[in-house]
Amino acid sequence: MSLKFIKSFLFIRLTYWLRSLSQATSYQLIAFTTVLLSFCIVSAEAATREYWIAAEKVQWNYAPSGKNLIRPAMGLGVWGKALTYEKYRYVQYTDNTFTTQVEQPMWMGILGPQIHAVEGDSVKVHFFNRADKPLSIHVHGLQYDEENEGADMKGSGAAVQPGSTFTYHWEADSDAAPGPNDPSSIVWVYHSHVEAVTEVYDGLIGTIVVTKKGMERSSDDPRPKDIDKAFTTLFLVFNENGRKIVESGQTEAYESPEEEEEGNLKHAINGFIFGNLQGLEVNQDDSVRWYLIGLGTEVDMHTAHWHGQTVLNSGKRTDVVELLPGSMVTVDMIAKTPGNWLYHCHVADHITAGMNTRWRVVPKR
Repeated sequence: MSLKFIKSFLFIRLTYWLRSLSQATSYQLIAFTTVLLSFCIVSAEAATREYWIAAEKVQWNYAPSGKNLIRPAMGLGVWGKALTYEKYRYVQYTDNTFTTQVEQPMWMGILGPQIHAVEGDSVKVHFFNRADKPLSIHVHGLQYDEENEGADMKGSGAAVQPGSTFTYHWEADSDAAPGPNDPSSIVWVYHSHVEAVTEVYDGLIGTIVVTKKGMERSSDDPRPKDIDKAFTTLFLVFNENGRKIVESGQTEAYESPEEEEEGNLKHAINGFIFGNLQGLEVNQDDSVRWYLIGLGTEVDMHTAHWHGQTVLNSGKRTDVVELLPGSMVTVDMIAKTPGNWLYHCHVADHITAGMNTRWRVVPKR
């Protein structure tokens, strides 16, 4: 039953009840009550989405298989001499005890938890810094005051000390929601912003998806109802130069400083190289939404390319989407053709360095 129908029904019943009153009094009460009902219904629609997220120090392996899964005979090259580094991640928990982790799909890789909201919702993120340095959460796109910016040294949320907590309050208003040419949901990025450049390379990156009002699956499920599957992929060359390599994470010595510098540039999708990103699987004829993120520096000019299928990007038909640092793009596809398809950055040296994986379309039975 639609909200419009409910409001109309209540208005009609109220009108019958007030007929016995004087005309002037009835009009005043009707106007007042209609405003009150509208306010209550809108308030009931809007939700507060609550999340518990910690920043934690981790060990991250860019190729857990130890292999080039796209072209095995070529190996991992210089980028495989060291694979495991000390890094940081955002990790989601079920409640304020921060004891039970929320599992993520394997395809999310190094990305932090995906936050979901519907247009008009409030978002409350309880952040616990379990790491060894001051960190924060700064969100793009949503509305916040200076205390909740998570950046620019404004307030205690701008640099949460190790062992401390801070609760961020953000609003997913109409300016954060899909625009006239957008699909039913769009993606925004969040990241730590104390030492923003370092912390992005640390791995402290996550996303938030805002669904257009009325397009959510239910009041408890803010994901868009007009798609079957959704994936988020981050294209980023992680600069690991100067970062500590885990003792067992290096199999060969570099032959020169130049080789070491190149080998520590991990051309990754969601933190994995050479096909080690797994789990991008859909069924034939699924409606699939891809949330694409680009971050990094001037080398991070990426062109995300799907083999086997095209996408719609703001009404434009294409199979390549351009990403610059700070890009957030949402595109849609219908997965028509079964196969195990390449998905990669089309920049030549990024292909060589392993910024590639596969996505699979399972045929109908």
